[in-house]
Amino acid sequence: MPDFQYTARELSGQQVTGVLTATTEQDALASLAMRQLFPVSVDLAEDAKSQQRYVGRKVKPRVLSIFYGQLADLLKSGVPLLRSLELLQQQSTSPALGLVLEDVRGRVADGTPLFEAMKAHPAAFNELVVSMIRAGEEGGFLEEVLKRIAAFTDHQEELKGRVVGALVYPVFLLVFGTIIVGVLLVYFVPKFEPIFNRMAQRGDLPWATTALLNFSDSAQQYWWVAVGLVIAAAVALRQASRTEQGRWHLDSARLRVSGFGRIVKSLAIARFCRILGTLLRNGVPILQSLRIAKDATGNVVLTTAIEQAAENISEGKSLAKPLSQSQQFPTEIVEMISVGEEANNLENVLIDIADNLERRTNRELDIAVRMLEPLLLLVMAAIVLFVVVALLVPILQSSGVV
Repeated sequence: MPDFQYTARELSGQQVTGVLTATTEQDALASLAMRQLFPVSVDLAEDAKSQQRYVGRKVKPRVLSIFYGQLADLLKSGVPLLRSLELLQQQSTSPALGLVLEDVRGRVADGTPLFEAMKAHPAAFNELVVSMIRAGEEGGFLEEVLKRIAAFTDHQEELKGRVVGALVYPVFLLVFGTIIVGVLLVYFVPKFEPIFNRMAQRGDLPWATTALLNFSDSAQQYWWVAVGLVIAAAVALRQASRTEQGRWHLDSARLRVSGFGRIVKSLAIARFCRILGTLLRNGVPILQSLRIAKDATGNVVLTTAIEQAAENISEGKSLAKPLSQSQQFPTEIVEMISVGEEANNLENVLIDIADNLERRTNRELDIAVRMLEPLLLLVMAAIVLFVVVALLVPILQSSGVV
């Protein structure tokens, strides 16, 4: 719990200062009232303020993955939860995680369940992790859940690393190609304009050169408009992603993007199937498992479809039918889920679906990125070729070569 610096007056009117420990500022005020002190000012102590700066920050997934695995090992070895949290806090190499664990341990020591203590730190522990830990605490298999969370976090980071690594070269081409073209239009092309003035007056200037000069002139005068539009679009997208309707439209657009939409959907469904299968394998009821696993998709459209499927299951229907009606899940996956339900082997089928989807999606992603690289090279080469031809043709015409 944080420390608060206070300045207060006693009944005699004498002013006193001090430091007290409390959960919130309201608790600190209540503590002063019990001491018959009238508060003048109450504020977080300097060390508590620095802690708050760390507590509000995100913790790297790799660090969290190690924490989940170590906590599972300690609990499995019979070390009490409070002692395990204290050891991990002392050994943490991440200042942010250490301060978060200090607060989590304090809450647990006060009788708060672990999942509620973690829920107070959404920047470190997302909703999916909190929900799974709650299921593990209530079901008595916390150690297994922590192991699964660690493995899932590692798997997601590995997949993210592969995607980022695959996109580094295409993004490099796009960024530096744009910079080169911009430099050509703004600084290089205008130097040829005086040479082409006479030809333009006679009407002998080729259309490509005219278009290039006009575009260069617009780029020099209105480049700030283009930059402003890009910034405005980025801000608008960020604001839209914070609203339910905006996020729905953005997630729906991601699923419809040609080529990459299928990859995004496959990865989201694979995450959902893996979490759902893991929870069912550990004995969590299917309705509770669905409510937890739906957050693993990271896509509002798919999450809504799964929520509707959960409502139908509560009415006694199977899982495969409402998923099929949502039209968000591929037919082959729905058929496999249906077979798993009929064979009473749904948890293993879901894990197999996740494995197969990830393998297939990795191959599709590699192919898409490999096709993207030469496509970007061709686009950049075509633009540069157009600029060169538009500049050389008038010079060759004036020399009588063409």
